[in-house]
Amino acid sequence: MSDRVADDAISLVRRLTRHLNRKVSDIVLLLLNHKSAGSFGAVAGLAIAVVFTWKFLRSPPDRERRRTPKRSVLPSANGGPSSGVAAEDPPTVPNLRDSDGVQENGSPYELSLGQIVRKRLGGCRKVTCQLLGVILEEKNPEELQKHATVRPSVVEVLHEITKCCDFYLMERVLDDESEERVLSAMENAGLFGSGGLNRDKVLFCSTENGRISFVRQIEADWHIDSNLDIISQLTRFIRCQLYISSDDLGQIAPNVITSTSLEQYLSQIS
Repeated sequence: MSDRVADDAISLVRRLTRHLNRKVSDIVLLLLNHKSAGSFGAVAGLAIAVVFTWKFLRSPPDRERRRTPKRSVLPSANGGPSSGVAAEDPPTVPNLRDSDGVQENGSPYELSLGQIVRKRLGGCRKVTCQLLGVILEEKNPEELQKHATVRPSVVEVLHEITKCCDFYLMERVLDDESEERVLSAMENAGLFGSGGLNRDKVLFCSTENGRISFVRQIEADWHIDSNLDIISQLTRFIRCQLYISSDDLGQIAPNVITSTSLEQYLSQIS
């Protein structure tokens, strides 16, 4: 509304200016027809007056008004408005239900087994693991000459390890038949194929030193074993080791962790 009034006023001023210009031109022509000194003086004075009037009328008022940007006022801690700071979008909070499995009832979120395994292994690339006493029920190579049984409680943990690491299994055996029994037991437990384990990464040797050689050649980040002597020999070369033992031996070395079983360590969040 105010802009329309200003436009009308400016248009009126311009029409008056044009009208005055025509009148002044007529007067100037009339005076020029009478060439006396007084006439020239009157013409000069009139011309000066017309110039100043024309400049005044030609400077219209500023049509554009500066608009002060509106600011959203943030409430302060005491409930009142803050000191004119523009409001910003709040930071996006990740959905913990999707990432960390928060329970629907609002209780503290629980990590899935896969997330716990990745957290425990600390982003390592290669993991090596003994079979006897860790993956298998059997405790020594002599038992493998008769039978081989995969521990059911470790199967799901092994699946999760293979999803995030290059995983190798190894054991000392006394004959080729023992190798076949172990591979057959692992096949029956569903560890190969869709289970994630690679059959070619199950390694066998005839001595305990052979297992040490395997681990060092693979350059594992983690090694899991139930033989304390092997754990001790590998301490200088492996970043982290998990010693499987039913005995609580305390802190063996800064980079050695003791647990009663593989699944017990990898399935519980610290």
